[in-house]
Amino acid sequence: MTDLERKLYRIIYNMSRFRKNPTMQDLKIKTGKDEPTIRKAVKNLMSRNEIEWDKEKQKWHFK
Repeated sequence: MTDLERKLYRIIYNMSRFRKNPTMQDLKIKTGKDEPTIRKAVKNLMSRNEIEWDKEKQKWHFK
């Protein structure tokens, strides 16, 4: 897991557990990265089954 992936994992985990699902704007502000970079890192996390998006419940699941 790269540093950015680890950071995104922690941000998504903490925000979804204690407040709300993070928006792309939240992720841009907290990481300082652009949207394509964030999307690529999140897709990498999803492809390795680190995180999963439940469309029905609109909620993240963590492994």
